[in-house]
Amino acid sequence: MVLGRWLGAALLLCFLSGLLSHLLQEPPDWLERYLPSRPANGYRITQGLHVIAGIAAIPLLGAKLWTVYPKLFEWPPVRSVAHALERLGIAVLVAATLLELFTGLLNTLQWYPWPFPFRQTHFWLGWTAVGGLLLHIAVKAPQIGANWWRSQAAVPGRRAFLASVTVATAAVTVTTAGQSVPWLRWSDLLAPRRPDIGSLGLPVNRTAAQAGTTVVPADWRLTVAGPRPYQLSLAELQALPQHTARLPIACVEGWSASAEWTGVRIRDLLDRAGAPSDALVRVVSLEAEGPYAVTELPAPYARDGLTLLALMVNGQPLNADHGYPARLIAPNRPGVLQTKWVSRLEVQ
Repeated sequence: MVLGRWLGAALLLCFLSGLLSHLLQEPPDWLERYLPSRPANGYRITQGLHVIAGIAAIPLLGAKLWTVYPKLFEWPPVRSVAHALERLGIAVLVAATLLELFTGLLNTLQWYPWPFPFRQTHFWLGWTAVGGLLLHIAVKAPQIGANWWRSQAAVPGRRAFLASVTVATAAVTVTTAGQSVPWLRWSDLLAPRRPDIGSLGLPVNRTAAQAGTTVVPADWRLTVAGPRPYQLSLAELQALPQHTARLPIACVEGWSASAEWTGVRIRDLLDRAGAPSDALVRVVSLEAEGPYAVTELPAPYARDGLTLLALMVNGQPLNADHGYPARLIAPNRPGVLQTKWVSRLEVQ
């Protein structure tokens, strides 16, 4: 019962934070105008919790399966309709949760040894796992209610087993959470990424070479397409009023790192183009291919004073891997949508 509560809480937190991440990455049209740009660290917190809860659920799930696996193979397999529903819920729950945690863990390593798309599969596996969990809870509700507050009978080794599971869960959490929790950076021993290591003080997920943007045209100009379209060279952008904001890059793999970004406010560029205050903005990259070569910037982000077309990071000009000559940086936004190598802003 104790393990079930812990595991259920971890899976529920993982599901809800993952659902929020999915909505921020690919919101339905009716929701875009309502997406909040604050708190600035919002996505860093929610996605960090998503990965932390998912990793913590791995030893909890292993321990739970260890305690119940004899029942998974009991005979006869079905004794009644209620028993059939219970076993169906368990089968769906176990299969979906194992695959969900396995693929999610490999995603933190950016390793995808399967032919199916990760993000869409991960999303629907989450719903499937939650469906199996709800079905299991519904079938077992009378038993759960009768035993929720009842003291557990003493079982030899039970306390030692729970203590071992607690220590294992705490260990994997503390040694991986540092990739998203700054004050746990010292214990970041097993996480696949150290957010304080990389060029200009930041790591990157996709280099310029991988994106095919190692050579920026000598005549590069930013195009702002709106009611009053115009173009700006890099020198002209640098001559505009510059603003500095401390914002995190927070990636779906769970790591995040804060930096000081300097550049031109997006809203100033849009005002110059005569863009309406509620306009959606398409951000186009020099990147030839890739799922995020073109992203959309809803009005709450575009009009936020912290949203910049950044030209510098941590006091230094952007290099190729960090998006030279210009990149987007906005508060409370997934890292994959912080478009690098920006060439166009299109007012929709």
